[in-house]
Amino acid sequence: MEFYIPTETGELLAFSAAIVTALFGLFALFAPGTALKLAGLQTREGSREGYAFARSAGGFYAGLAIVALMMAQSWIYMGIGGGFALAAFGRILSLMSDGSFSLKNLVVLLMQVGLAALPLAYAFGFI
Repeated sequence: MEFYIPTETGELLAFSAAIVTALFGLFALFAPGTALKLAGLQTREGSREGYAFARSAGGFYAGLAIVALMMAQSWIYMGIGGGFALAAFGRILSLMSDGSFSLKNLVVLLMQVGLAALPLAYAFGFI
């Protein structure tokens, strides 16, 4: 099995979103404390479960993205796009109902929308 780097623009954009997703996931997997701090979260005194959650979520992101990079199939890109689309929807709900409106949340929302749009646009044939 060869590693495939796409030459078509739409697939290259979806591939790029998978690379960014893998990097985010690997960052959370290997630096959970820093990832939690960047997200504005902290663990309780004497409890380490927060690190396990961050590593686990990071592993999920990295695993899904690495499979997308290795398989180069539009339905796997659709999984990444759908996940980020629902994550963006959850962030929008939080902005509207939880009073979490901030510049940081808006920037992350824009990143999530972009990381959802690129693979979904490729998977559905828009680019």
